[in-house]
Amino acid sequence: GSAVVDVNNTTGFGKDSKPPLVAIYTYHNMMGEKAGRNDYQTQGIAYSNDDGRTWEKYAGNPVLRNPGIRDFRDPKVMWYEPSQKWIMTLATLDCISFFSSSDLKSWKKESEFGKEFGGHGGVWECPDLFPIKVEGTDQKKWVLLVSINPGGPNGGSATQYFVGNFDGKVFQNENKGSEPSWVDYGKDNYAGVTWSNIPKTDSRRILIGWMSNWQYANIVPTNVWRSAMTLPRELKLVSHPNEGFVLKGYLTAEFENIGIKWENLQTQSRKYSADSPATFALGKADAFDYEVELGMSGNDQAIIELSNIQNEKVDIVLDKTLQQLRVNRFQSGEQSFSADFPAEIKAPANINDTVLVRVVIDQSSVEVFLDEGMLQVTNIVFPLEIYNKVTIKSGKEISVIKSKVRKLKSIWR
Repeated sequence: GSAVVDVNNTTGFGKDSKPPLVAIYTYHNMMGEKAGRNDYQTQGIAYSNDDGRTWEKYAGNPVLRNPGIRDFRDPKVMWYEPSQKWIMTLATLDCISFFSSSDLKSWKKESEFGKEFGGHGGVWECPDLFPIKVEGTDQKKWVLLVSINPGGPNGGSATQYFVGNFDGKVFQNENKGSEPSWVDYGKDNYAGVTWSNIPKTDSRRILIGWMSNWQYANIVPTNVWRSAMTLPRELKLVSHPNEGFVLKGYLTAEFENIGIKWENLQTQSRKYSADSPATFALGKADAFDYEVELGMSGNDQAIIELSNIQNEKVDIVLDKTLQQLRVNRFQSGEQSFSADFPAEIKAPANINDTVLVRVVIDQSSVEVFLDEGMLQVTNIVFPLEIYNKVTIKSGKEISVIKSKVRKLKSIWR
């Protein structure tokens, strides 16, 4: 579900002129599911008047009853100013339903979207709908995020997006082509939604996702914890001459505050031959933020190899001929727990003569950003030790224009 600040106290839950927080969530009736019923998911609300410290469920729950379908869940709610109403975006089977309400309690169905669009390899869930400006213009578009499982571009879970217009009732899709557009081409960025009530003076649209895949989420080789979240990413919508609208996702400015300042590993452009690759030791840290700029003029392919002393590695392949980025985790560490885990993850990419790659390396994850978020590829890994060495390889001479690293501190230790 989701949560909002009821600024105008439309629910009447607020006290002492202070707006309440309202959570909108799915009830899942396990007894109903086991009994073979289809209406076991309904929507309820709860409210808080002490900044989320304590919550009270609304006595009139559920506020939205199930019409008799198995998948009826994951309400994402926003305030739609033109009609002075709340809009709920809800996953219903393999499409999205939009509902409106003046008070978060009584809901009216407005429309459906998606039966004829996007990927349909699995169930649709965790939707999000929001307005966003096209970068460099005053034009506003609406973006609809929809997670799907299975049916992702590299198997299992993934999040697709649609760009278009919304009038408070109907979403009209303007995506180019028949193939889905994906937020992240890695195997491990799913169910991402954006924060509500970011101040208008800030105006950013920030997303966070669940960093796993339902192909193996329940059997990953971890103790104490299971699964983590992606780093928060600021979303931007850019107009691309060939691809239409592209949703970028890049690290937020606040991420720069985690860790120490950048350390230059190489500041001047230098050429490396095929038999003498560039090698950079990242040092010792809880995690690393690494960035490299490569000159690939006259070069068909480059490999950024992340490795450790245990001979575990992840290869990030930049293929200029195929215009593709690939992440290979066949030797990444522990992977025997699932036949779906060892994989070569493929993503379409604009590999030009100059390529900028940023990689956040954590204990069990590798988050790759190409050209400041035009492409995102997120994958989890289970090495014995963190990767702390980078090797730049190529079959021909290649230029490393610059290489730098930030050592990151744990945010919880």
